[in-house]
Amino acid sequence: MAAVFDKPSLLQRIAPIFQGFDVPLVLGVLIMSGVGLVTMYSVGFDHGERFAAHGRNMLIALGVLFLVAQVPPQRLMSLAIPLYLVGLALLVGVELFGLERKGAQRWLNVGVVIQPSELLKIAMPLMLAWWFQRREGQLKPIDFLVAFVLLGVPTALILKQPDLGTALLVVASGIFVIFFAGLSWKLILPPVLLGVVGVVTLILMEEQWCAPGVDWKVLREYQRIRVCTLLDPFQDPLGKGFHIIQGMIAIGSGGIWGKGFMQGTQTHLEFIPERTTDFIYAAFSEEFGLLGTLGLMTGFIFLVVRGLMIALDAPTLFTRLLAGALTLNIFVYAFVNMGMVSGILPVVGVPLPFVSYGGTAMVTLGVGLGMLMSIARSKRLMQS
Repeated sequence: MAAVFDKPSLLQRIAPIFQGFDVPLVLGVLIMSGVGLVTMYSVGFDHGERFAAHGRNMLIALGVLFLVAQVPPQRLMSLAIPLYLVGLALLVGVELFGLERKGAQRWLNVGVVIQPSELLKIAMPLMLAWWFQRREGQLKPIDFLVAFVLLGVPTALILKQPDLGTALLVVASGIFVIFFAGLSWKLILPPVLLGVVGVVTLILMEEQWCAPGVDWKVLREYQRIRVCTLLDPFQDPLGKGFHIIQGMIAIGSGGIWGKGFMQGTQTHLEFIPERTTDFIYAAFSEEFGLLGTLGLMTGFIFLVVRGLMIALDAPTLFTRLLAGALTLNIFVYAFVNMGMVSGILPVVGVPLPFVSYGGTAMVTLGVGLGMLMSIARSKRLMQS
């Protein structure tokens, strides 16, 4: 007698693709994506096709997230060295053949124009997590020195472009991995204390050091101006300080409740520069107020906490280090963007995750979240 097999339904065939997805993380990503779309429409409905392009970028990023989530962590680990070397080669290519725009040489034409430094935001934590996985159980001080060399070479190339904002993000992603790998507090505290002393000294010496004609040697002139403008934006309120001043005015004018959806006067009268990209947080605060800002911060905090929980439950050292670094990258992005718009950090051109317009940054975010989802899936599938 011939056996009869039921043909699986379409739902049964696609169900394994979604098996093991971390539901809280998925919900957090979808909610923050919704907030980003609402914000972009509210502040950018009269700004050309920014809303439609932002929605397209977000769909691409979600697609990338879904695809990367299908890649097991073992496969991600095997990609660490190739991605790092490709990123390094592209940065050298930028140095030799890069395109220059607005005084910076950050782009490379490889058939399409790309910004290779964005690749290092993912390749760096991946490479360092691979390195410490290889050295697990036999870590020595020399291993941390090698890690700092792996971090320092691409960072130096990015600084030379110059691109201080991206360099800081790449350094942060690497430092998180090194810290989670077990870097001693004895090595962490001295640079931190030195940094605090440097900031206090800069504040006290601001009048002398920020005087016209003073050369700081270690920073380019435009970087010196950014720091001095942060310390006193009212020295040049219609020039270098305009961005920070208008951002603070917009944030303050939103009050507790905000001016309402699509009702921001500072935003739509074009007082806020880059209102759909770097300074979108100022526009958001004006229209949705303190309560909206607290809600936005709560969303980011939820994603960070959930990501760290995934890192704690990850099955291997590689996945723990990678998940922790990718999660804290989201925190750094949000903190730096909100800080520079609020006037507590220099303006360095860092986008606000999910909210700011930008295709490359959105795809990079999708890749990072996809890796985090892959790590969460690997744990759940192992348990099932």
